[in-house]
Amino acid sequence: MTSADFNPRRLTVARQKRGWTKAKLAEVAGLTSRSVTAYEAGETTPSDETASILARVLAFPLSFFFLDDPSLPNPEAVSFRALTSLSASQRDKALAAGALAVELERWMERQLNLPACKLLDCRGYTPSSAAAALRARWGIGELPIKNTIHLLEAHGVRVFSLAEECKKVDAFSFWRSTTPFVFLNTYKTAERSRFDAMHELGHLVLHRSGGPTGREAEYEADQFAAAMLMPASDVFACAPRFVTLPLLIKLKRRWSVSVVALIHRFHDLNLISDWQYRTLCVQAAEQGFRKSEPNSCPRETSLLLQKAFALVREAGFTRAQVAEQVSVSRTDLETLVFGLILTTLPGGMPPSGERSPIARPDFKVVAGSKK
Repeated sequence: MTSADFNPRRLTVARQKRGWTKAKLAEVAGLTSRSVTAYEAGETTPSDETASILARVLAFPLSFFFLDDPSLPNPEAVSFRALTSLSASQRDKALAAGALAVELERWMERQLNLPACKLLDCRGYTPSSAAAALRARWGIGELPIKNTIHLLEAHGVRVFSLAEECKKVDAFSFWRSTTPFVFLNTYKTAERSRFDAMHELGHLVLHRSGGPTGREAEYEADQFAAAMLMPASDVFACAPRFVTLPLLIKLKRRWSVSVVALIHRFHDLNLISDWQYRTLCVQAAEQGFRKSEPNSCPRETSLLLQKAFALVREAGFTRAQVAEQVSVSRTDLETLVFGLILTTLPGGMPPSGERSPIARPDFKVVAGSKK
């Protein structure tokens, strides 16, 4: 590595991942704001010593700054929930996390044969018809979805988690060439995270080729998520004759959704009147069910990542070595993979000290349904 190979775009990504302004980076690194601006613009190149300082204060491996341009998602092509409430800094942190996830996914693709994308292009569909078409394509009929992350991964979607500093970002998604990515906030209730996963799937299949934007697009994604998680025929079959909040709390377990989402679904399907809907919403709010959840379901994690890292672990990779291969810190790696712990198997590295090559094994993520 020489100073001439320093990549200014990677400095921008690293700074945005930490949520810092250029002035903040300059202050922490003992530089001038003008110098940082010049480095990021590519007008000047930091010395070897300065590059090392930047890497240290930003907590990135020095090698990160000397790689090719990062795959930073185009903000125009990214679906953010509640975009209007996000600051530019919060959005940029999430986009920077997306760039790191793309690099991790590329590394995984070189090691393993990951599931291919099996999403439909549902442009022109209504949200409910898109959900029905996708359920038919994936062979899950009208059954409740047992695990949304496993379902997405089994059909080629790469799912990653957001770090604590991105907790104000509900979820987001984007396409990178032919590979779809979804990022989920793991600081919400498990039920809301499941809804977010299906909401982002809605954006991926409904809006990849254009279509509505803003509130209309969010409304369509919400309607798609409700139809995926709570198929109309199944809801009609299970709906009680007299709907009360205690009954809904029991019934929500069937679909592993929030009480509020179930209330909305009952109203959308005309199973309750406008007056009942308002009454139930008030009761749910009084019980604190907009932020917490009664009888919460288990939190979902990534099966694909667990299997992938089990395979690379068998080949002798340690957690530190995986991070080194991807040129990220171990902390950044762990936040992307839902905090999975990577350790070597007994015996550690092969006797030669070299990692055993992985024969790019195929593996399947089986997405079961509740029966």
